[in-house]
Formats: sequence, C-alpha cells, structure tokens
Amino acid sequence: MKPIGNVDLPEIIFVRWQSLVEPQTYNVRINIPQWVRDEMVKPQQAYCVAARKVEPDFAKIISIGMAPGGIAKVWLGGPCLAFKEIGRFQAKIDKRGPDEGKSGGRYAWPELEPESRAYVDKHGIPYGSW
Repeated sequence: MKPIGNVDLPEIIFVRWQSLVEPQTYNVRINIPQWVRDEMVKPQQAYCVAARKVEPDFAKIISIGMAPGGIAKVWLGGPCLAFKEIGRFQAKIDKRGPDEGKSGGRYAWPELEPESRAYVDKHGIPYGSW
C-alpha cells in the first residue's frame, strides 16, 4: 500500500495494473461518491485493538483489491474501523500492455511461480467470484 498525504479528499482514483495470471493489463476509473467523502471527515467512536479502548477514529483508508478479469473492488475503513464496500468496478483492457507499451509487451514476471501455474492449470481462474 502506498500512503498519500496532504491531499484533498478524492473524487476520482485511476488504477492501472497487470494481471500476471492471464496475462493482461487493465485500467479503471473509480468515482468516489459523496457519501464516502462525508464518512472520511466524520469522527466515529471505535474500539481500537492496539490501544485496547474506545477512541475517536476516521475512515481514512481507501483499499483497492484487483482481480483477474479486470475487477476492482474498493473499500473504506480506518485503523480501528471496519471496512465498508464502496463498490465493484469493471476495468478496461489497456491495449498498450505492460509498462505503457515501452517493454515490447514483456511483463516484469513473464511466468507464474510453478506452484501458482500448477494451481491455475488444475482449477482455472474463478472469474465472476469477485
């Protein structure tokens, strides 16, 4: 996770990623609804395991999970707050491929680890399960 500080509340997040199991490169635009930005500035009382007490907390973490097939799921939460799903988004294939087309179509890790390849060969990719 890459922390970003000293910025306004997000309205849009752009994500570009490579799915090595397919292999495919995707990009998606994630619109952050107003209710999410409202939640981010509202203090909430939450039990914090680290502090072992109830204390004020903010939903200041946006987490993005990316899956094969170009699926991106997005959640909002905080250090002591439960995460709420913001949405599920369908990315588009980036025809430029990896490295925005500067690598001649080669992926950084052109092959899956042998154990991963064996699993995918045996079970397939569970598209639609995300």
